[in-house]
Amino acid sequence: MSSDGLWSIGELAARAGVTVKTVRFYSDRGLLPEAARSSGGHRRYGAEALDRLRFIRSLRALDLPVPEVERVLRDEGPDDVLEEAVAGRLRDVGSQLVALRWKEASLRLLQECAAGERTERLRLLGALPAPPDTDALVRFWRRALPVRLPGRVVATVLDAVVPQPPEEPGPEQVLAFARLHALVTDPRLERPEFRPAPPLPDGEYRPAVLYEGLAEAYGIASAEVRAGRAPQDGGALDCFVSAYARARGEADTPDFRRRLVGLLALDDGPVLPRYWKLAAGLFAPDQPVLGMLHHHLSTALRGQVHGPAA
Repeated sequence: MSSDGLWSIGELAARAGVTVKTVRFYSDRGLLPEAARSSGGHRRYGAEALDRLRFIRSLRALDLPVPEVERVLRDEGPDDVLEEAVAGRLRDVGSQLVALRWKEASLRLLQECAAGERTERLRLLGALPAPPDTDALVRFWRRALPVRLPGRVVATVLDAVVPQPPEEPGPEQVLAFARLHALVTDPRLERPEFRPAPPLPDGEYRPAVLYEGLAEAYGIASAEVRAGRAPQDGGALDCFVSAYARARGEADTPDFRRRLVGLLALDDGPVLPRYWKLAAGLFAPDQPVLGMLHHHLSTALRGQVHGPAA
C-alpha cells in the first residue's frame, strides 16, 4: 500500500486472492469503486473495493451469474434482491440434484439388469427427455379427452392421471417412467384399435357432467381406500353410476346399470390397463391410482348386475 493508503490493481488482486484480469473485469463493469487515479492514469483502490471484491467472490462461489451479482450490488433494497437471487439459485441446484438422482438411478438400473436386457433398457432411457418431464403424458391425455371438456375440468383430470417424475427415484421407478413414456409415444396410437376409447359413445353424453361426477366418485372411493375399506363402499358406486346417468340425461335404474356394464366394457383396450399398471408405482404412496379405482368400481357394478364371478 502506498503512502496515500490506496492500492494498485495488482496489489488489490493479491490481497483478494484473485487475478489482475478478474479485478479489471469487475472494474470495467463498474462493480468496483475506484478511490482515485494515479498521475499516470492508473486505477487506485481502497478498502471499500477490497470488501466489494470479496463480496463478489462469495456470490460467484454460489454460482450466481454475473448479471445477478450486478443486480444484488446495484439495485435498491440489496437484501431483498440477494434473497431473491439465493432463492433462484436454490431452485436451480434443486433441479440439478433431481437430474443427478435420475442419472444415478438410471445407471443403477443398467448395472443391475441382466446383460440381455441392457440394450433394450438403454434405448428406453435414451428416449426420455433429460431431465424427465410429463409433456408426452399430458399430450396423450389431451388427445384422449373430449374436445368440448372445459379447461378447468381438463386441468383437474390431468392432475389426477399424470404422475410427476419422482424427485428421488429408484431404478424400478425410472424403468416404469421410461416404459410409460414409450407407451404414450408409440406411433401405433394413431391406429383406432390402439387409441383409448371414449368413456361413452361420442355425442350421447355431456362430457363436463360426466367428468365432474366421476371426480366426485373417485374422491369418495379414494377416501375409502385410505381408510382400509373397499373403494365401492361409502356411496362411491352409486356416485359413479349417477355420473354416467346424469351425463346421458337418464335416471339411475336397474336397466340403466345393466346397459352401463356393457358400455364400460368398451374401454377395455390394451393401452389404458398398461398405462395404469406402469403409473401405479409413480404416484405418492397415499394416492390411490385413479385407473385402479375405476376398475374396482366397474367390477363392483358388474358384480351387482350379474352377480360375483365364479
